[in-house]
Amino acid sequence: MTDKTKGTPTPAQAQAAGPTPAQGPQGVARGLTNYGDTGFSLFLRKAFIKGAGYTDDALSRPIIGIVNTGSSYNPCHGNAPQLIEAVKRGVMLAGGLPMDFPTISVHESFSQPTSMYLRNLMSMDTEEMIRAQPMDAVVLIGGCDKTVPAQLMGAASAGVPAIQLVTGSMLTGSHRGERVGACTDCRRYWGRYRAEEIDAEEIADVNNQLVASVGTCSVMGTASTMACLTEALGMMVAGGASAPAVTADRVRVAEHTGASAVALARSRLTPDRIITGKSIENALRVLLAIGGSTNGIVHLTAIAGRLGIDIDLAGLDRMSRETPVLVDLKPSGQHYMEDFHHAGGMPALLRELRPLLHLDALTVSGRTLGEELDDAPAPFPQDVIRSPAAPIYPVGGLAVLRGNLAPGGAIIKQSAANPALMEHEGRAVVFEDAEDMARRIDDDALDVTAQDILVLKRIGPTGAPGMPEAGYMPIPRKLARAGVKDMVRISDGRMSGTAAGTIVLHVTPEAAIGGPLAYVQNGDRIRLSVARREIALLVDDAELARRMAAAPVTRPTAERGYRKLFMQTVTQADQGVDFDFLRAGATRDTVPKP
Repeated sequence: MTDKTKGTPTPAQAQAAGPTPAQGPQGVARGLTNYGDTGFSLFLRKAFIKGAGYTDDALSRPIIGIVNTGSSYNPCHGNAPQLIEAVKRGVMLAGGLPMDFPTISVHESFSQPTSMYLRNLMSMDTEEMIRAQPMDAVVLIGGCDKTVPAQLMGAASAGVPAIQLVTGSMLTGSHRGERVGACTDCRRYWGRYRAEEIDAEEIADVNNQLVASVGTCSVMGTASTMACLTEALGMMVAGGASAPAVTADRVRVAEHTGASAVALARSRLTPDRIITGKSIENALRVLLAIGGSTNGIVHLTAIAGRLGIDIDLAGLDRMSRETPVLVDLKPSGQHYMEDFHHAGGMPALLRELRPLLHLDALTVSGRTLGEELDDAPAPFPQDVIRSPAAPIYPVGGLAVLRGNLAPGGAIIKQSAANPALMEHEGRAVVFEDAEDMARRIDDDALDVTAQDILVLKRIGPTGAPGMPEAGYMPIPRKLARAGVKDMVRISDGRMSGTAAGTIVLHVTPEAAIGGPLAYVQNGDRIRLSVARREIALLVDDAELARRMAAAPVTRPTAERGYRKLFMQTVTQADQGVDFDFLRAGATRDTVPKP
């Protein structure tokens, strides 16, 4: 990006905009600590902040909070210090006062039991720190899978003008002449190692090459998906989703984000005016067109739910039937995020989707999506972002399944599934929970064939807890050694957006609260028909009722702390796995519209 980036205010424009009519105290006078004396509260606050060397001139300017999620445990955010400095530069050039502050940092592979378990905690931290500290707008710096949704959830609830800055994707590496990147290639090589196709020396060698720099996964996993969806929502500067973490483009995006935050502070453009039913529909359209992570629908549902917007899964499936996959990225395609960036990134994709989008949706620039696209760079020849006339997959990446096994719905990433398995009936091989699977999946005595259907219970929101990405069940070792690469797998959990396979996820209601999945037994027949959008347990209603009566399920609980809060209040996948008390009190819209 350059200083001529369309839709982002220049420093001069940001200053020229001037303040809007007062809407309560601004700047350092916002949200004063309660000492029973308003004047003293402000006097004391200014006295303490002046201890850090600030002048009255500095403190008279719009204050821009900058959320710092840097952590030694989070290599996805390894460039956070550089981004913070660039945001500060943009803020100061535009006449604002930058103030960075820390919040929880959540990394996918460094969070036990799962990062999803901590997403809602991070959203609460983000919301409350925005509320607690004086800021006229806030820049949210995040990247790894659950951090961007947590920040958008928190910002939506806090109601302060906000703008998202993602850390950007990592670069790709090279293993024995083959380009590799996290984490689709992580799973592919690990699968080969389990199948004994490669040895311990090679798996160690590739381990050194899969993550070639700091930044988020280099494929269309959850982090990249959320970056793209955030731009589609209008909560990011135009073109801000795709620049890799360690590039000058990413730093320039950060500077422009800082300047845009000052303009947001002056205009008082709050998230509820940007995240609307129309912008949610735009984001859903992009989710389908990028072959995005199945996690994207859970996170979008949670973000929308904070503002009283419900997502209708049947409507999502209707959209999927008319929205082809246009982005050729792993795991649905072949390329990586840096290729997507070089091909023009989100502006180029949105141009192809233009006839299907709500162009009057507002963005953080204060302009509509249509106005942003009118000023987007001209197209040029490339092979990563396809036209609707030449998609990489003829319909959307996700399909919604229903049936007696999933009355509340289930999701399959059809663009990354095996076409030969998407119409399949097989015998259930059942694992009662993750521990049961870990004990038996590689036992050569396991009674399983490639035609069977693997079923994993109790990895849903409460069952695990935290809905881990264990839905990507490994192929049983004896089948992997025989060359089996994919099987139908069903669970109430999630899978990484980097994964591929014929995998049914988010079965709702989950087994741990008594959903039908809890009563599947070894040997039951299950039918999957993606064409009919069906996932059916071929057991008659009377037998299913008998099983339920014989073994009623008690919802799991915890004795104390955050786990107790989580277990008592977390919602199911169709409501975003958010806490029920954090969702809006009333529904004001339902999307997609018929």
